[in-house]
Amino acid sequence: MGKKKPRRPRRSFTPEFKAEIVGLCRRGDRSVGQVAKDFDLTETAVRDWVKQAEVDAGERKGLTSSEREELAALRRENRRLREDVDVLKRATAFFAQETR
Repeated sequence: MGKKKPRRPRRSFTPEFKAEIVGLCRRGDRSVGQVAKDFDLTETAVRDWVKQAEVDAGERKGLTSSEREELAALRRENRRLREDVDVLKRATAFFAQETR
């Protein structure tokens, strides 16, 4: 039984950096694994960036980055509206009891 590696803290990267990494992978002179290793990234993250770039370029099916952003915004708005409705329902029930 081997020791587990400690989890590395979550990092965020600029779109420019991601595009540069994707470009390195697409050139074909280095594998995704080698690019990930060279830049101290996880192979999974690099593969996801490459897939998303392919979707954005229309080479693969899926949601584009802008569609993903719109979906996330709509989900946030939907959640907020549901919370508003819930508050209004509770307020209506409260005031309905008070008037009896």
